[in-house]
Amino acid sequence: MSKIANSQLQHEVLAELEFDPSVDATKLGVTAEDGVITLSGHVPTFSDKWNAERIVKRVHGVRAVANEIDVRLAATETLDDAAIARSAANALNWNATVPREKITAGVTNAWITLDGTVEWQFQKKAAEDAVRVLAGVRGVSNNVAVVPKALASDVKTKIEAALKRNAELEAHKISVNAAGGTVTLTGDVRSWIEREDAVNAAWSAAGVKNVLDEIRVRA
Repeated sequence: MSKIANSQLQHEVLAELEFDPSVDATKLGVTAEDGVITLSGHVPTFSDKWNAERIVKRVHGVRAVANEIDVRLAATETLDDAAIARSAANALNWNATVPREKITAGVTNAWITLDGTVEWQFQKKAAEDAVRVLAGVRGVSNNVAVVPKALASDVKTKIEAALKRNAELEAHKISVNAAGGTVTLTGDVRSWIEREDAVNAAWSAAGVKNVLDEIRVRA
């Protein structure tokens, strides 16, 4: 990608960050190189850091994001690990999507680590969503394993049908291979968001233990 193309992508990413009111773009820095965006700067919450990455991923031409944003908690937001751990336990218990007693949250230096096993990817994601927005959190590591009770014999067919139902995806450009509970996706899409949609569709099929995302984002 040329220097002009890199500059244009940097401009578009900055414009998207400035357009979205969920983050303060004035505190962020953006560099672009061959479709890889590096985010720097600082934000007051981990949720803001996550939102910044989410916003960048929807820009056409973004192939990967290196999120180096620093979370600088305000004095009023600083909590000890025990307080964060209690909040995390409550958040997990109150979320009906998260299986009770299947996931535990450990906290070290305001960083939450989730462990345990669930049957569905959406349950793993729900656990992370529940704790990501808590006060005092600097980061989240989601180590929850997805272990389905049973494997579906037609995983490949179900995933391909789900891709075709998604109006935003060019399903014919994505190939699906399923073996032993592992799904491998290959092909190319127009944006990072389409790539995530394809991966989410794969995770939504019963019996999927792992998804190998080898989809390319077209520059």
